[in-house]
Amino acid sequence: MGPYEIEVGWQDEPPVVGILNAITIDIREPGNVEGASMGVNNAFKNLQASVVSGGASKVLDINTDPRPGHYYAKIIPTKTGSLEIKLQGEVNGIKINEIIPVEDVESTSVLDFPTTSGSSSGQEVTALKNAVTSIQKDVSLIKSQVGGIDTSSGNFDAETAYNFGVFGVSLGAAGVILAIIAMVKRK
Repeated sequence: MGPYEIEVGWQDEPPVVGILNAITIDIREPGNVEGASMGVNNAFKNLQASVVSGGASKVLDINTDPRPGHYYAKIIPTKTGSLEIKLQGEVNGIKINEIIPVEDVESTSVLDFPTTSGSSSGQEVTALKNAVTSIQKDVSLIKSQVGGIDTSSGNFDAETAYNFGVFGVSLGAAGVILAIIAMVKRK
């Protein structure tokens, strides 16, 4: 970008969704000694930086680092994926119009420890809903089968059958409650 070296990155890598971080921008120009460079002071006097994600864009509030040529903007990434930094304006009369990609934002799973079993709470809730639905179908099936039994023959004890049915449904409900408690404690 003309005589300037511009490096853009993250203060803390890897960048993680929902965790405060900062975009760092270093702007340097050739020094008096070959191979050496110096930081450019007041580079953002006529230069603007924006962060771009897909079609969304936000102008960054640039802060000056105590080190010459080093600048940063605090940011909390809100979704995973790639971001680009768009620099527009001029530095000491040199036009700048660049888009620079930075490292992709990661999900919090890169920092999770100990790792979870791979099932999310959404999957657990779905599994519990399916279990309750299955129990309801079983109870309906038992009701329909008991409805066809002839109780007038005297060989059928309705009270005992009812007690076993209530006992079975109670065990099923207790299992669902224990599963919910286990899921809540794990979080």
